[in-house]
Amino acid sequence: MAQDLSTSTISFESDGESVAGYLARPSSGGPHPGLIVLQEWWGLDGHIKDLTDRFAREGYAALAVDMYSFAGNKVTLDADEAAKLMEGLRHDTAMRYLNGGVEYLASADFARGDRIGVVGFCMGGGHSLLMSCLNKEIKAAVAFYGQIVNDQPTENNPVNPIDLVPQMSCPLLFVHAGLDEWITLDHADRLRDAMKKSNKEGEVKSYPNAPHAFFNDTKPDIYRQEEAQDAWLRTLAFLRRHLGG
Repeated sequence: MAQDLSTSTISFESDGESVAGYLARPSSGGPHPGLIVLQEWWGLDGHIKDLTDRFAREGYAALAVDMYSFAGNKVTLDADEAAKLMEGLRHDTAMRYLNGGVEYLASADFARGDRIGVVGFCMGGGHSLLMSCLNKEIKAAVAFYGQIVNDQPTENNPVNPIDLVPQMSCPLLFVHAGLDEWITLDHADRLRDAMKKSNKEGEVKSYPNAPHAFFNDTKPDIYRQEEAQDAWLRTLAFLRRHLGG
């Protein structure tokens, strides 16, 4: 049942650094299962805030962590600038921000510290996959078309997510776009095989006729309503199964 919301811009400390975020939660009842929501490479924009509200209406204390806090909370519509911001985000910085967000929710009286999940899109989808492997407080992870294979490691992005699958500590739903030129079918198959080999719980769901970022309803050229609706319902069912809500 959709619920009335309380929303606010917040900040929390992570190893002495102030990290920004957008918090949406049901305005009554609780404590509620917690959910970290992770942005695309555009920044913590209106689309991500809208998604955070949508999850809150489903009963979650949802926190969108601003992954560009290091860059002055930048939001952009320019793909070149977005690429530079994403490339400038260090792996250790990202994990510090995300772990700090988990700690913030775990300590809040309105959230269930024992039921925290993560859902991310594009850049954030890659970090959702990483969180499922690197933070044991996460009880469920949903990754929309995030990086699976890092064939060109850099100083800022040295980690290859596929190598971490044996460390996965929670169920994972990976939403794949069949027409994705970056996160390819081969990558999705490798993730599916790695999860099976390591006996990890979860699913890789591929939508054959969907392009990368098909869930973003602010981009009419790539948005696919039918696939997006199915992915939304799958995501909610997955989170309810593992977190409640």
